[in-house]
This record gives sequence, C-alpha cells and structure tokens, in this order.
Amino acid sequence: MSAESTPIPGQPGGKGRRRKPRSKGRTGLLVAAWVAAGIVVVGGTGAGYVYFKLNGNIKSVDIDQMLGTERPTKADNGSENILVLGSDTRSGSNRKLGGGTDDGSARSDTAMIIHVYEGHKKATVVSIPRDTLIDRPECTDTDGKEHDAATDVMFNSAYTTGGAACAVKTVETMTDIRMDHYLEVDFSGFEKLVDELGGVTVTTTENIKDTDSHLDLEAGTHELTGAQALGLVRTRHGVGDGSDLGRIQLQQAFIKALVKQVESVGVLTNPKKLYDLADTATKAVTTDSDLGSVNSLVSFASGLKGISPSDMTMVTMPVRYNPANPNRVIVQDAKARQIWTALENDRPVPRSATEGTATGQAKGVVTS
Repeated sequence: MSAESTPIPGQPGGKGRRRKPRSKGRTGLLVAAWVAAGIVVVGGTGAGYVYFKLNGNIKSVDIDQMLGTERPTKADNGSENILVLGSDTRSGSNRKLGGGTDDGSARSDTAMIIHVYEGHKKATVVSIPRDTLIDRPECTDTDGKEHDAATDVMFNSAYTTGGAACAVKTVETMTDIRMDHYLEVDFSGFEKLVDELGGVTVTTTENIKDTDSHLDLEAGTHELTGAQALGLVRTRHGVGDGSDLGRIQLQQAFIKALVKQVESVGVLTNPKKLYDLADTATKAVTTDSDLGSVNSLVSFASGLKGISPSDMTMVTMPVRYNPANPNRVIVQDAKARQIWTALENDRPVPRSATEGTATGQAKGVVTS
C-alpha cells in the first residue's frame, strides 16, 4: 500500500470510508515541538557562547507579515493557540527514515492545535487528520508567490503548496481562531530528541508490528529509543483498524508519555545533558518570528511548564469516513464547530463534540 493510501476498517485496501490524516509523526512531532520549547526553558538560561549557539539553531518564519491583518482577533484573556506541524519531507537527514515520498518535497504530516487556557494550567490538544478534505484559501508562500484557493483538497496540501503561512491561514479559515504561534518539528530532530532524553517508557497492551514504520514491539513495557518512538508515532497498519485515526490515538498517548519523561529527567542537575537537550531541541524546531529566539522560547515555555499530562485533554477534529474514497475523511461540521467555539471562548471541549465520530480503534493500546 502506498504512503498515500488508508484502508477501510475491516476491509484492507477496500473502497469506501475515509481515514484521518496520516499521523506519520503527528503526535510525536507535536510532542517534540512542545517538549523542545520546554527544554529551552532551561537551555536558554546560559550566556555567552551557549546562548548564541542555541539562538543560532532556531529557524523562524514571519507569519504575521505574510498573513497581514485579515485574520481572526487575538484573545485578550491570556489564553493562546499554537499550531504545531510536522513535515514528512524525505530530504536531508530525514531521507533514511522509512515511509513517505523520496522526492525532497514536504507535507504537513502532523497537525495539532494546542489551546492553552487562561492561567496556563490546562491545555486541549486537537489533532487535525492530514487527509481531511477541506477548502483551502488563497495564500502566499515565503517566496512571495501567490496560490489560488482550492476546493475539496487534502488538508496537508496547504503546507505543501505555500508552507507555514498557508498552513496557518488554512487552519484559521477552518476554525475562525487566531493562531498565536507556530511550531514545526522534523523527523530526524524528533528521533534525536528522544534519544537525548534517554528514551521514553510506554506500555503496549498488544503486539505492534509494522514493516512500513520499522516497528516491532511485543505487548509489555518498553523504553523506546528515538527510532522506536518515531516508528510508534508513525505506525498505522500494526494497530486498530489500520487507519490514520488509530495512529492519532497512539500519538496522543505518546505525547503524555513524553511529557512525563521530560518531567522525570532532572536536567537541571546535569549541565551537559541540559546543553545537549537544548541544542537538539532548538535545531529540531522552526517557529514563528515571535518565538524565533532563545529568550522568546524561554518566556513561552515558562508559561507551559506547569501543564502536566493529567492537565492535557486530547481530542481529534470530528470526522467521518468518506464513502467515496477510503483514503480521505470529511469534517463533521456541526461537531467541529462545537470544538472551535469552545476554544474561542476558552472553555472545555464538550463531550458531545467527540461522540459518534470516526475513531481508529487503537485507544488504550499505548499507555504511560
């Protein structure tokens, strides 16, 4: 099966229902972005060479300048919305990692909105399936090239077409919510970050074997290496109904395990580990220009570090399988609107928003 295909639950290779976007690194990458910011809190406290070295690692994109003023209004209560993307580019150091295309192009293989509530004590993470069919707005890429709007295209085509700014504009158009920040993480950076942390411990309730993602785990407790962690957050065929929706469920479970691991590492007492983690983290991320320095990331991450796994609510944008195409999903508009309205008003997502939607049947397969 090609990297672009997604089987119907119970009907491998069949036609009919749509699946959530490929999470090849989605949850994992979201986690990596979140954790990268958190690690920089301690990494950015240095001065001199260390400060300038870390500062020089960070890549940034001026989203505000590219999108202008035609955007949703910023919240004025201290809450924040962060769009986290992971690219499935197969170029550079990512080329050796299995799956994906090998043409040097990039796709937003992972997409999550993190809503940090007023007071920064709780957060909701909304996964957006990459294969969701959407209407993409017109947008301008980093080279100034304008791209026409398109209807009924995959969500991840926004990033492929116009990069970070186009992805942000697409999300803001879908949700009518202002994205205050942007974070992007690549596959190789995620793998190195997990290794620098010393691995991440998870428990699997069943065997997981997926040759596409190079993952082979027996049921039980594992301390995952970076390569294994990347395989876990990318795996689709080895669990649940074989869909991207199942993969998102694995990723959401892994996020909590990764955050827990960061909390237990104790990097403040180990200067070398502290620097190595900060160096890896800052190399792994691309940010919006407001976060494009160590000082900015330190300030941003300081506002997140009090949010523990138990304070994070994980949901997936409500979708249904597309009866016409097994590789795509369609937004359940009414339910999705419940989520966007809740976040816009800084309220918890109502249970009704996620009931009766398509799932990947992989919930509970991974625990921390």
